[in-house]
Amino acid sequence: MKKRLVSAALAMCTVTALCACSQKEEEDIFTGEVAERPPYQDNLDLISPSAYSDLDGLDLKPGTYISVIGKETDSPYWQQVKAGVQQAADDLNEMLGYSGGDSLKITFNAPADGEDIDEQVNILDEEMARYPDVIAIASIDEEASAVQFDLAAENGIPIVAFDSGNNYQGILCTCRTDNSAAAEGASKLCEAVGDDGEIALIVHDSVSENGKERENGIKEEIEKNHPGVTVVETIYMDKLDEMKRSAVAEQLGIDLEKITAAAEEAQEEQAAAQEENSGEENAAESGSEDASEEESEELEQVDAQAESMSDADVIAYYLGKHPELKGCFGTNDASTQLAVSALDTAGMTDAVTVMGFDAGADQLASLESGDVDGLVVQNPFGMGYATVIAGARTVLEIGNEAEVDTGYVWVDQSNMEDDNIQAFLYE
Repeated sequence: MKKRLVSAALAMCTVTALCACSQKEEEDIFTGEVAERPPYQDNLDLISPSAYSDLDGLDLKPGTYISVIGKETDSPYWQQVKAGVQQAADDLNEMLGYSGGDSLKITFNAPADGEDIDEQVNILDEEMARYPDVIAIASIDEEASAVQFDLAAENGIPIVAFDSGNNYQGILCTCRTDNSAAAEGASKLCEAVGDDGEIALIVHDSVSENGKERENGIKEEIEKNHPGVTVVETIYMDKLDEMKRSAVAEQLGIDLEKITAAAEEAQEEQAAAQEENSGEENAAESGSEDASEEESEELEQVDAQAESMSDADVIAYYLGKHPELKGCFGTNDASTQLAVSALDTAGMTDAVTVMGFDAGADQLASLESGDVDGLVVQNPFGMGYATVIAGARTVLEIGNEAEVDTGYVWVDQSNMEDDNIQAFLYE
């Protein structure tokens, strides 16, 4: 009897095991269907931490409003940022099953001119008046929006940053290219000039945090690891109008500081005389009029000629002061291309190695022709995508990293046609 019970028990175990195995085999059956890899996956793979390329857990309520404010609308770089923002919006709405009035409201706005600080602040004011759930901003000037950020905090509108950091204490997250990109670019340029000689920097502005960080990153890398290389000229693109006036004055042999001060003094005296409306003051005004007339004419001459000078002309003028120049580095797409144009104007193309940031159509053409030797290519599409996710995480209060690295790749003639590079080249 005992043997029969044991045999029965063994039989039951065998059947159970077989059923379990059969069930597991059914679960592991490969159906042949593979999840489709989106064409922009390479851009998302560069983002670190990877949570900022992942939509899982972002259960936003219908109609959630994420306002993204960039620096510029029309450049290839910012068009890619906008495309990343829109793709993230589409992916989130699809994942959440939202459409029509339920769709998430994720917008991108920016000034037409990447140096127009006032217009960006106006856009920020307009967006705040719409009470979005979160604002993401790439500040042109890191100091310009402190009042607006304070007001946003008072109204419960959180702020995240992207592309360029911001020193405002309430920023919850910043999505941007790591500073090591500028250092690597500097190192590549120094190697190309034999770790010896003079180079120039063309920096996209003097006020944004990423402009300052890239300039500092380049100079620190050179000072620390390339002592034979000297930065002999640093040109800021937001200072070009001032530089044009200085260049014209130098060429004409005019003391610009002196005639500007004289003109300002004459205007002040004239205003004071008109205010007091006294005959004695008017006589003084008449006496000083002849003395200031020459300065006024010279100032008008400087302004007229400066207005006719192009950006490439003025950069060529200052680069031409360094006949031994061996290298030039631009900190964004516009500054890199200006370096190419200026060196052509100065007749220095063959003697100077150019490297820089970003990869729009003009930069790629220059790379292909040899006018540019290498580019630090950022990931603006991934930056836009990660910024939306940072905004979503902020709304949901699920925590954010202080810094999100959106990645970059180094591109030169040797790899620009590689499949793994093509995703980062934009036109």
